[in-house]
Amino acid sequence: MEYRRREMLGAGVAGIAAAVSGCLGGRNAESDGSITGEELALATTTSTYDTGLLDEVNEAFQERFGTPVAANAQGTGKAIESARNGNADVILVHARSQEDEFMRDGYGVNRRDLMFNDFVVVGPSDDPAGVSETEQATAAFDAIASARATFTSRGDDSGTHTKERVVWNEAGLEPGGEWYQETGSGMGDTLTVASESRAYTLADRGTYLSMQDNVDLELLLQGPIEGGPALLANPYGIMAINPEIHSNVNYQLAMAYIGFVTSPDGQAVIEEFTANDQQLFYPEALAEDPDFQQYVPEGWQSNADED
Repeated sequence: MEYRRREMLGAGVAGIAAAVSGCLGGRNAESDGSITGEELALATTTSTYDTGLLDEVNEAFQERFGTPVAANAQGTGKAIESARNGNADVILVHARSQEDEFMRDGYGVNRRDLMFNDFVVVGPSDDPAGVSETEQATAAFDAIASARATFTSRGDDSGTHTKERVVWNEAGLEPGGEWYQETGSGMGDTLTVASESRAYTLADRGTYLSMQDNVDLELLLQGPIEGGPALLANPYGIMAINPEIHSNVNYQLAMAYIGFVTSPDGQAVIEEFTANDQQLFYPEALAEDPDFQQYVPEGWQSNADED
């Protein structure tokens, strides 16, 4: 999926503020601040697209505000590079080290935790390396390397590839040789290649579960959601592109999108999204006891509060 670089689309600040206020108000709130006619440029990861979550979230956003989302699903590294070049209004990615660098360099603003799932190690059912007998990600990778069992890596500087490199480094190993294969592709394609090659791979839980019926791969090491090692945690963040760096970006529309996906409505879309009757992502933007009053001046009350 690709979108063209475009000139900044004008969006009234008052209208956007009303739209965001509407989305925070709950499912029955009216969106008086319609932003129909605008188009949001979103750079994101392949896992959000491959699982189908992206369609659900973007359709809900468009239904609420009449605003289409032009999504470019790449690995996290490419998504961030695209945003650095001014070719996105907002990014949704999952490699915290790269996100932090992006923010430190001034390209991103208003980062929010959005959701999480975890990574899992999958492979052939006969498990020649004995990964299912391990309890740590580093031990699983060491077993694969020791057995010189085929391992399929995304090799694309994505969030998953970044996590994979972290695990190899923690294990004190430098993978290479004929047993280590790089696809340079997204998670869905990499799972397909691993299935065809009877190989191991590291996958985000969401994409694996959504493709489980179409690949011949078994889940051999769980991540922390099912009691596995914390090293395999997989948090996602969302942030707007800094308009002071790229004047063409639509900052107001980016903040409307961030406001929606981190609101109760947007978080409900994420929480309720399933594949094979299993939850793929877990919302993380809302506190257990949300306090939206913190975002308005002290003493301010809405009309609803006064009634």
